[in-house]
Amino acid sequence: MLLHSCDLTCDNSLLSEPTISPPEAVAAYLEASISANTRRAYRCDMAHFTAWGGTIPTSPETVAQYLAEYAEALTVATLSRRLVAIGKAHTMQGLPNPCSSDLVRMTMRGIRRTRGKPQRQAAAAIKEDVLAMVGAMGGSMKDIRDRALILVGFAGAFRRSELVAINVTDVEPVAQGIVIYLRRSKTDQDGRGRKVAIPYARGTTCPVSSLKAWLEAAGITEGPVFRSVDRHGHVADTRLSGEAVAVVVKTRAEAAGLDPARYSGHSLRAGLATSAATAGVPAYKIRQQTGHASDAMLGRYIRDGELFWKNAVSAVL
Repeated sequence: MLLHSCDLTCDNSLLSEPTISPPEAVAAYLEASISANTRRAYRCDMAHFTAWGGTIPTSPETVAQYLAEYAEALTVATLSRRLVAIGKAHTMQGLPNPCSSDLVRMTMRGIRRTRGKPQRQAAAAIKEDVLAMVGAMGGSMKDIRDRALILVGFAGAFRRSELVAINVTDVEPVAQGIVIYLRRSKTDQDGRGRKVAIPYARGTTCPVSSLKAWLEAAGITEGPVFRSVDRHGHVADTRLSGEAVAVVVKTRAEAAGLDPARYSGHSLRAGLATSAATAGVPAYKIRQQTGHASDAMLGRYIRDGELFWKNAVSAVL
């Protein structure tokens, strides 16, 4: 049975509609098993594949041809995600996955060897960068919000989605600072939750004091912590978006004399990990703050942070 593009990209509960529709309750849980962002990305991937002429089911030869035709136009990361989407479109219907064939795997390996290049990473907003950003801020409502957002984002090593998801009820004041309860994150799709401790710091760079100042100035006592602020200083009831975090970081980096193109919403998280590694903090303590599942996932930041720590050249020159 062939399934065409409209069946794969329409707004249904799965990446692809099973031959026999599941009961309504089952469909609801199936939809919840995949995050909205992942589902959206898979739909875009399948739309591209089917617009090219692909169908479900398809053959390994067809998938390999698709990869070859777009090897130069698309990045290796994008092609890899396309393979995942095509594979899921098959397995969710109980069909053989053509992407697991030797032909497709070897084709993709050849593309990686000939077309692969290091993935561009946003610069880590290390401690000095963060201090420069908040040091350039004034006393407007946006300044108060952005100071809290940047300091809390850095100290908590939060992803931008985690940062904007924080509600007032998720923040618990304790003697040493605050504990923020993350109800869900990218690596915790099952919603087990995680607690992140943020201690008091000295002066105007204290994330705890800055967060308290923002909540008091904005009159926020419930609901989302980080919200939109218009040009007149009016605070909205709506939650700030993840994309807005990236805009705030770039804007504040530029105001501090830094190159905004180098930074993104991920820079705060990367900055804490890199700064902690530079300061000699053990990997397991950094993971406790960032929530990384293993040292391997954290390794890039640690390596960057240790580039100048006990550097061989320093011992010679």
